[in-house]
Amino acid sequence: MKKMFQGFKDFIMRGNVVDLAVGVVIGAAFTAVVTTLTEGFLKPLIQVISGGSGVEAGTFKINKVPFDYASFINAVITFLLTAAVLYFLVVYPLNVLAERRRRGEEPPPKSPSEEVKLLTEIRDALVAQAQAGHGAQPQGNVYGSAVDDILQRRQEPPR
Repeated sequence: MKKMFQGFKDFIMRGNVVDLAVGVVIGAAFTAVVTTLTEGFLKPLIQVISGGSGVEAGTFKINKVPFDYASFINAVITFLLTAAVLYFLVVYPLNVLAERRRRGEEPPPKSPSEEVKLLTEIRDALVAQAQAGHGAQPQGNVYGSAVDDILQRRQEPPR
């Protein structure tokens, strides 16, 4: 069960899911902006350019059935603007970042701090001392003597 949750955490933190979520949210928000622009400005412009006025502008009729070509042109423009912005502001930068990762240009992770290095040395010395004295009974404080060894403090033998 723990391994399953770790796998899920790794999947979520990998970045693909986060990138996808960001793309969907940005895409939805930007689509609303582009739709408002095209319906509020471009569609009326198309209707005026096509020579129409009023409700029937931007349409033509066949057998008294209206065909709204201005709405179609508007939808195509909305799609192209949304796709272009998503590509240049989301997809392209993520592809560049992925390519840098593949080439190894991403900065290397920070090295451990001096405190972590010192603690690692202490741990290793304690493990080595425990393994060396594994068959014999320890005399005194095992941990104190390991710390003394690391700090190079030697106790004088009793006289």
